[in-house]
Amino acid sequence: MLKSNTCVSQINKLKILNDPIYGFITIPNTLIYDLIQHPYFQRLRRISQMGMSYLVYPGAHHTRFHHALGCLHIMQKAVQTLRFKEVVISEEEENALYIAILLHDIGHGPFSHAMEHSIVEDVHHEEISLLFMNELNREFDGKLSLAIQIFKGEYHRKFMLQLISSQLDMDRMDYLKRDSFYTGVAEGNINSERLIQMMHVVDDVLVIEEKGIYSVEQFLVARRLMYWQAYLHKTSLVAELTLTKILKRAKELTQKGDLLPCSEPLLFFMQHKITHESFDATILKKFALLDDFDIVSAIKIWQFHDDYVLSSLSKMIINRDLPKIKMVTEKVTKERLSDLKMKLMQLYPITEKDADYFIFKGKIKNQAYNKTGEPIHIYKKDKTIEDVVEASDQLHLKALSKPVTKYYLCFPKVLLESSDLI
Repeated sequence: MLKSNTCVSQINKLKILNDPIYGFITIPNTLIYDLIQHPYFQRLRRISQMGMSYLVYPGAHHTRFHHALGCLHIMQKAVQTLRFKEVVISEEEENALYIAILLHDIGHGPFSHAMEHSIVEDVHHEEISLLFMNELNREFDGKLSLAIQIFKGEYHRKFMLQLISSQLDMDRMDYLKRDSFYTGVAEGNINSERLIQMMHVVDDVLVIEEKGIYSVEQFLVARRLMYWQAYLHKTSLVAELTLTKILKRAKELTQKGDLLPCSEPLLFFMQHKITHESFDATILKKFALLDDFDIVSAIKIWQFHDDYVLSSLSKMIINRDLPKIKMVTEKVTKERLSDLKMKLMQLYPITEKDADYFIFKGKIKNQAYNKTGEPIHIYKKDKTIEDVVEASDQLHLKALSKPVTKYYLCFPKVLLESSDLI
């Protein structure tokens, strides 16, 4: 009887999910199912994939959970393709690839990148992902050990890391296709199916067969366009910067003894300075309780706070009345910033330090292909391997490998009417 129940429970774990991008996604085994069911992974249902981009593209409400499952699906397709081409991948290695790609983004905090620059200081999501993986490995009796080895780049089969983290990995293939779908930015749509079919492994290096070069070119162009039109869209950018400023101000007030109304996990991170060295298992458990809902519910309350800076910034996000962002070709001078701050201080009773929350500058960089990094290898018919930029007959690929830098200036809209400095 016990044996029968066990069999039934295992069958029930082999679920099929319906995805708007790929259709049906299958969960390959019970370990993957149990990882997906774990609270650490379920948290990704409450972490947005594209941060504040929904303020520009109303459909961009998909989550890191969506993305992780999509990556798992196309990793299954990649393993199937490589095995068909007689690349030996053991069952243990196959499972490790699935686990590594499934958990590669598990360390993202609320609204993805905003936490990294405000509440949790200088601890990147990749590091937190690894902490989560190590903790899950303890819970699952070491079954994630090989996945962690691959994720860290310590496994001897180099191409496996390239499938997870490279300039043509499963992560990028899914997020470009998925983000293009949910934003409606058609230029970002890529042919991931053909790219995977063109994959091969030669001398332990992941390559794309020469006949797939046009798909690679289209992938790189799509990546460039998605960055300018979606990820680095100026309204998305100023919204994320404003959110970061809100969290920084909240932390500043909390450190001064003002206990702001918010969830307990969020309050903990505002009360303590969390660094890479102090990020232990106890803090990881608290971090796992944070998601987008903590931030949104807090901002809804903070818009009525007595602190002018915190309330004003919070209202900007809640009501989508964002600061003006102006893209410029040259660096914004300190003098220009100072003049704008003085003008704002004449209009509102704030200090120069407070004005920093409303008037600030920065830069963004878009580089579709990094020639100095791990190249995308094209496997030619004469059995030689060449960088895609050299193998391509399209001159624009050389241009795509050059970083394009733009500078920005952010300031309250009220200054548009009252200043000739803009």
